[in-house]
Amino acid sequence: MTQILIKRGAYRGTPVIDQTFTLVKGFQTGAKGNYVTVKNEGHFPIAIDVVKVKVDNMGSFEFTSGESMISNAVEVKRVSKPTETDEAAMDRIATRFAVLDEMSQACIKGDIRAMIVSGPPGVGKSFGVEQQLEKAALFDKIAGKRVRFEIVKGAMTALGLYVQLYKFSDPKNILVFDDCDSVLQDELALNILKAALDSGKRRRICWNSDSSMLRREEVPDSFEFKGSAIFITNLKFENIRSKKLQDHLAALQSRCHFLDLTIDTERDKMLRIKQVHRDADGGLFKDYDFSGDEAAEILAFMEVNKAKLREVSLRMCLKVADLVKISPTNWKALSQATCMKA
Repeated sequence: MTQILIKRGAYRGTPVIDQTFTLVKGFQTGAKGNYVTVKNEGHFPIAIDVVKVKVDNMGSFEFTSGESMISNAVEVKRVSKPTETDEAAMDRIATRFAVLDEMSQACIKGDIRAMIVSGPPGVGKSFGVEQQLEKAALFDKIAGKRVRFEIVKGAMTALGLYVQLYKFSDPKNILVFDDCDSVLQDELALNILKAALDSGKRRRICWNSDSSMLRREEVPDSFEFKGSAIFITNLKFENIRSKKLQDHLAALQSRCHFLDLTIDTERDKMLRIKQVHRDADGGLFKDYDFSGDEAAEILAFMEVNKAKLREVSLRMCLKVADLVKISPTNWKALSQATCMKA
C-alpha cells in the first residue's frame, strides 16, 4: 500500500493542502490537467471511493510509504522539499506586500494601467493600496485640487461600473475596486471590466443601450479610458468552480498584472500578523501602549486558537487587542465569547 502526501492540489474546487492519501494510480495528465488517483477514505463528503486530485506537477506531492508508482512512462522520484521556516515564510509574505506597494506606485504614475490583487480578507491588501494613494494625493489636497483616485467598495451594477470608469477616465486617475466581487458575477459588468483592464494602447468602453441615468449624469455612451484601475479581491481564482466564470477570470488575468499575495493557509495568515508586528514601526500594537509581554501574549493566544477564531486576520488581532484594553484580566473570556466560533 502506497501513501502519498499531497502538498498542494484541488478536488472539485476544494483545496487539498498537506493531506495524506492511499495512492491508487500515479501522476497522469488528462484533458483537464495533471492529477493523481487516490482513495477517498473520508477526505471528501461524497459517496465515491476513488477520486482524482488535481496537482500542478510531480513536485506537488511526495511518497510517504510504499513504492513510487510510475504512470505514462514518467519517472516519479521522491523529492524531499525543505520545509519553509516561519522566518522564511514571513520574508516571502513581506516581499509580496513590498511588490504590492511598488505596483501601486506604478499605477499612480500611470506606468501600469491595470492590476488585480488577490488575497484573503483582513491581511492588509486594501490598506497597502490606500496608503500609497493617500501619499500621492497629499499635495493635490494641499493645493485644493480634485483628488485623482476613488475607492469603490461593495456591490456594483454594470451601469454603475461604467459611470465610475468614465468619471476617472483621465490619464493618471486611479479607480480602485475593493471587495466588489459581485462585478465578477455579472457578464455585462465583466465585459466592461475586461475593457478597462486591457493592456492595449487604446481602451474604448461603450454602453450600447439607452439609459436615463447616463443622460442625467451627462455620461456619453462611449469613451476612452486612459486612467488606471486596481481590482482587489478575496477570491482565489484557481478555486472558482464555474467554467464560464473561469474563462472570464482567465481573460482578466491575461489583460493586466495579477498579484497573488500567496497567503493560502491559516498558518500563512497567522504569519502575516506576526510579520506586520515584526516589521511595523512600533509593532502592530503601537497605539495600545502594551508591554512586550502583553503583545507576545496576544499573538500566542491567536496562534493557539487560530482554528477556533471566526477569522485569522489583522482585524481580528486588533479586536483581541481592544478586549485586552477593556479588560486586562478577563480579555480571554471576552475573546472566546465574541471572537470565536460557537
